[in-house]
Amino acid sequence: MRWMLRSKIHRATVTETRLDYEGSITVDARLMDMAGILPGEKVLIADVNNGNRFETYTIAGPANSGVICINGAAAHLCDVGDLIIIMGFELADGIIDTSVVKVDRNNKPVGK
Repeated sequence: MRWMLRSKIHRATVTETRLDYEGSITVDARLMDMAGILPGEKVLIADVNNGNRFETYTIAGPANSGVICINGAAAHLCDVGDLIIIMGFELADGIIDTSVVKVDRNNKPVGK
């Protein structure tokens, strides 16, 4: 079995950071649903602007809000306006279909 990329929200824009929070990333619930990412799921975040990569878990934000908020200590790793990739993985026996949700600068879906 291997860890395979199952879902990705591609080039989302960080809308806010909250250092004084327990941790996690808050993501627009509609984007999570489109990508097949569940609340509480472990995800890998890659910051396109600075190269930082980190793992955290998801919190569903208001649907259609475009919110992408980096919470807790990870707020030191991203700035508002940074482009990030949010990735979920699955342990699988072979190749799996990957759900990719591309978004514009306002975090509105432009394709899947």
